[in-house]
Amino acid sequence: KIKLLFYLLCLSILSVSCADRTEKATGSSADEYANKRGSSGKTLEVLLVANESVYSGDTKRVVDSIFRSPQEALPQMEPRFDLVNIPMSSFQNTEMFVAPRNVIMLDINPENADKVYRKKDAYSAPQVVFDFAVSDRDKLDSLLRHYADRIHNEIYNAEYRRIKKVFDGMKNVELINAVSEQFGFKLSIPEEYEMAAQDVDYAWVRKEAKDFGLGVLIHQKPYADMNQLEMSACVAMVDSVMKRVPGPADGSYMGTESRLDIVSRKVDFNATSYCV
Repeated sequence: KIKLLFYLLCLSILSVSCADRTEKATGSSADEYANKRGSSGKTLEVLLVANESVYSGDTKRVVDSIFRSPQEALPQMEPRFDLVNIPMSSFQNTEMFVAPRNVIMLDINPENADKVYRKKDAYSAPQVVFDFAVSDRDKLDSLLRHYADRIHNEIYNAEYRRIKKVFDGMKNVELINAVSEQFGFKLSIPEEYEMAAQDVDYAWVRKEAKDFGLGVLIHQKPYADMNQLEMSACVAMVDSVMKRVPGPADGSYMGTESRLDIVSRKVDFNATSYCV
């Protein structure tokens, strides 16, 4: 069978080496973790530690293209990350600035070794730090482009783990079991969600707040062939399911916005299944 799960959200919301400048190259044990201060910061907030002379010109354009490029699949322009810039002296001399979860450090000095140092839980925990120590601006711009995807992935994965840990502490066990019994898999559903509608092949789980709504639609149908996972077929299936979700006006219902590019990716699922 194909199990299609999709989330509908309205949010208010060069040859180089990668080394480590700290002794803790692979992470912290439980005791070390307990002795570190807790990290802070908003979700997907990145602290950029760079002097004004560094964060300027072409380097600023490169940095902004990496961290302030538009997030895909939103109806309005929003940057991928919230970027906060402070000078190197503030980071070194102000205790509060070493606590953020995601830190990018840019340092240009002729004596630097042209390396990128990845530090895990260096100043607080959990924390990811990428420290660019380069000899000139051209090398810095080149290394930023080279490591852009890795930085994205590490920050996103760390945020996913953190948010999952929060959700794991406030599960709606009854709702999780209901989904599991119907579809054969488990979702970590927070306690403020409810089952809005349910049928033999369909479930709509939602949370309604004053200014926004969050919803999860789950639909299951028999597998026929791989053509069912082509993009046009997936969108048609999604739209057919979303017609069951009533809109604010009589006779209206939810649908896929065709004026925006549809974003998709293939995922290895349990090493045996094909998932889009």
